[in-house]
Amino acid sequence: MAFNRFLLRAALDSRVGSRSIFTGSKPDTANPNWLRVGLAFGSSVFLWGLLFRQHSTDVHEYKARNGLE
Repeated sequence: MAFNRFLLRAALDSRVGSRSIFTGSKPDTANPNWLRVGLAFGSSVFLWGLLFRQHSTDVHEYKARNGLE
């Protein structure tokens, strides 16, 4: 139990003494990083495409195995 308190105290002390690099500056909402926006949306579209293709394949296999087609 004392070891857990020691770890908790060490974690809190280390957070207080340092500043996160991710919150060092505020993002500029007027000028977004279009490369990151494109990569985010592109990867999302790619994953949804894989999902629909896999679903179509699964439905076709289900119908073939159960004699519905």
